[in-house]
Amino acid sequence: MLPSVVGAALSAAVLAYVLSKGTYLRHARGIRTMRAVRNGIAAVFSVLLALNVWCVVAMPENVLLCDIIAAATLLATAVLAAVIAERRIPARDVAQRRKVLAVGAHPDDLELACGGTLAKLVDTGHEVRGLVMSSGEVGGNAGVRPDEARHGAAFLGLSALRVHDFPDTQLETVSNEMVRAIETAIKDFGPDVIFTHSAHDQHQDHYAVHQATLRAARAHHSILCFESPSVTRDFDPSVFVDINGYVDVKVEAVLSHRNQAGKPYMTPGRVRGMAAFRGAQAKNSNAEAFESVRLLGSAIGDL
Repeated sequence: MLPSVVGAALSAAVLAYVLSKGTYLRHARGIRTMRAVRNGIAAVFSVLLALNVWCVVAMPENVLLCDIIAAATLLATAVLAAVIAERRIPARDVAQRRKVLAVGAHPDDLELACGGTLAKLVDTGHEVRGLVMSSGEVGGNAGVRPDEARHGAAFLGLSALRVHDFPDTQLETVSNEMVRAIETAIKDFGPDVIFTHSAHDQHQDHYAVHQATLRAARAHHSILCFESPSVTRDFDPSVFVDINGYVDVKVEAVLSHRNQAGKPYMTPGRVRGMAAFRGAQAKNSNAEAFESVRLLGSAIGDL
């Protein structure tokens, strides 16, 4: 009976860990195809937990069967450890640590546009901060969306995220205020590279943030414009970032914005499709695309 008790406890512990939305997600952030891994773990250990509990409660005469179930639980745990180790995204060392500032209009913009790139930059050793101009009150719940943005930023590994409360859908009316906010962020952080919205974006808030960023960073040497779901066909990227291994990370970050669930561009299928499309353009598997306003080679180094 003791092996079954141990098997049940081990199964329950593994399930509690992988089904939690806190600790596991922070660890799983560095695992390729983490959603599939998590689903597989949940399925296997749910069955093992049920079998071990049955052995403890029913105490069947066939003790050997229960011992086999307990042994299978231990074996599954060892296999789980091996799978996680094999799928771990390797860390990279960089010659020089860079600072990156990403500026978006709404709480979900950064994850949708460049979530894979930001996570990869963090894992590569660079420091990334985010700046969001509105709480997205017109497009969702303003009491929820800023916290979802902070959760997504923390999951991606950003060292800081500030969410301003400028008026959603009317950001062009507070252009000067946004310029000052972005100027302050640039002065305080001193980024090597700035990411923001494209000029080729039909969402008025996105375009307003693009203009405000260019004004605030008028003396900055490296500005890249990311792709949102509302860019026009004039969006013409010339810079691509390989996000192989980070598509699942991007999907998970996008899904953290539950208040926006149901919108077609928030689905895993759409996120994966865009990554594959831009990857094909870059002659790679998966990528995120950027337009360059200007880009100093020494500023990006080995980003």
